Amino acid sequence: MSYAPQLKIPATYMRGGTSKGVFFRLEDLPLAAQHPGPARDALLLRVIGSPDPYAKQIDGMGGATSSTSKTVIVSKSSRDGHDVDYLFGQVAIDKAFVDWSGNCGNLSAAVGSFAIQSGLIDASTLPANGLATVKIWQANIQKTIIAFIPMSNGQVQEDGDFELDGVTFPAAEVQLEFIDPAADEGEGGGAMFPTGQLVETLEVPGIGCFQATFINAGIPTIFLDAAELGYQGTELQEAINGDAKALERFETIRAYGALKMGLINDLSEAAARQHTPKIAFVSAPKSYVASSGKAVGAADVDLLVRALSMGKLHHAMMGTCAVAIGTAAAIPGTIVNLAAGGGERTAVRFGHPSGTLRVGAAAVLQDGQWQVTKAIMSRSARVLMEGMVRVPAGTLA
Repeated sequence: MSYAPQLKIPATYMRGGTSKGVFFRLEDLPLAAQHPGPARDALLLRVIGSPDPYAKQIDGMGGATSSTSKTVIVSKSSRDGHDVDYLFGQVAIDKAFVDWSGNCGNLSAAVGSFAIQSGLIDASTLPANGLATVKIWQANIQKTIIAFIPMSNGQVQEDGDFELDGVTFPAAEVQLEFIDPAADEGEGGGAMFPTGQLVETLEVPGIGCFQATFINAGIPTIFLDAAELGYQGTELQEAINGDAKALERFETIRAYGALKMGLINDLSEAAARQHTPKIAFVSAPKSYVASSGKAVGAADVDLLVRALSMGKLHHAMMGTCAVAIGTAAAIPGTIVNLAAGGGERTAVRFGHPSGTLRVGAAAVLQDGQWQVTKAIMSRSARVLMEGMVRVPAGTLA
């Protein structure tokens, strides 16, 4: 029996924030995968090494966590006022499924750098030194992200002294602005607060009733009070991910929350929508020791937040969820705002399992409705490897 040689596809492996993913230029993908559909999904699944019943992704580029099972497709933008289009695919680990329902805020920090270094932006428009402004159209959620990429001698500057908890080594700071981060029509009905309330009662049969803030900003997110769930808000990954019953309970709560947000029409649909909504729990500041051994004092933060991604507690904080945190914190009366002490605020520093993060948002009340013009946070990004990724030739068959 004869076998065809493997396909070789130009790709770049990048870290963005506290995530890693495989980046492609759209034009470099096989023709069948240049359009949405089964061929594209099959290719990305095989690149990452999914589905893997062993949950290790040994035969692929994935790292067996939600933070490292990610793919990005970037192309020149035909949209006015934008440089590139950015499409994000969250690849399931143990299922043959790619979730296109949301963005990755962490990898958003790497898109501008990738676009510059892969020739998707005319070099003559970039500064030799200083900050390059890259306007990104986030195709999953139909939103604009502006990235400010440090340049040095005509090249993207990746080294620097910016430290990001959850990332071992310092790097150059990349500031991101998420413009008008609330959902548009079609995602949760287009409302920042899809239930119409800042705090709503979420009834979950067999589990209980919880006070929750449902918000569409950055990514659809369900915020709960840690104490109502029986937690302190200081928990690290092993406290949640090592408890199968707790994970099952969180997934059930998430499914009922998705239904209440209007993101699904039936509970059975939640299993096919793993990336969104996110579920997080918050508490007032407390002292704890982060996963790195770093001591986080109660006085160092405004609140504590723990968030789950793809069914597991995240080791740090998803970038899109950070946008939701900043937005909710800026609006008096939400679960997040109350945990931070209430009142009006333009920025918060929150504690997560790996340390702390600061995020800002500009919120205004107009005609009885809250609006957020932009959310701001800083991340870093670095190319880890570039060249060709290989997949068996029969992948697209």
